[in-house]
Amino acid sequence: MTLATLVLALAATAADAPAAEPKALALATQVMQALGGDEAWRRTRFLRFDFAVESEGKIVMSRSHYWDKWNGRYRVEGKTKEGKPFLVLMNLNSREGSAWQDGKPAEGDLKKELLERGYAVWVNDTYWLLMPYKLQDPGVRLRLEGSAKVGEADCEKLALSFEAVGLTPKDRYWAFVNRETHLVDRWEYILQDEKGPATRWDWKGWKTYGKIQLAAERVNEKAKRRILFPVLDVPAGMADVVFTQPGAAR
Repeated sequence: MTLATLVLALAATAADAPAAEPKALALATQVMQALGGDEAWRRTRFLRFDFAVESEGKIVMSRSHYWDKWNGRYRVEGKTKEGKPFLVLMNLNSREGSAWQDGKPAEGDLKKELLERGYAVWVNDTYWLLMPYKLQDPGVRLRLEGSAKVGEADCEKLALSFEAVGLTPKDRYWAFVNRETHLVDRWEYILQDEKGPATRWDWKGWKTYGKIQLAAERVNEKAKRRILFPVLDVPAGMADVVFTQPGAAR
């Protein structure tokens, strides 16, 4: 399954964003305010979450993430497509670090491959979790495309396209913003290697974590799939060894 991949600026502001329709920009600002606001997001330093894919009631993939977003320290654990456990400890800014596969240190081409994979899964998994925070990132273009219903809720349909950013800049997204809560109730996307129709996921389970809002579930009823964040936290701190020692997070 090809999931969304977009490199995200870590501390973008509205002033950094390219021109957008004024009404679309105003809606994006309302979304950020509903999420907790720019200041709360900037002050949120640590994110700890698991990203899991459920198909027809069974977990078919899971990854564990530890992220210090102030300085780019990052840890991810999961399995390769071949089912081999991997661990990456890296700095997202330099993309340098260490990697292990099957519990053994990786060197050479394997290390390079695992570091690239670690960066790619960070891009993918954080976008699934944090897209509403990234509406005004540099390179994101916004426009309104009318309104729609998501269940019983009235939503504004906000279209996102990208200007030469990310791993797949020709991806297209639509965020359905609840008119009452100003939170995202649904997204749809067509990835750059797809012709459509758009894939649809409902966003569910919005809650307060620290001083920000996060949603812990994405549901694709048609495909009988869910994206879950069974572990989701914004801790006040993380031990340095989490980002430096392979066994520290267990």
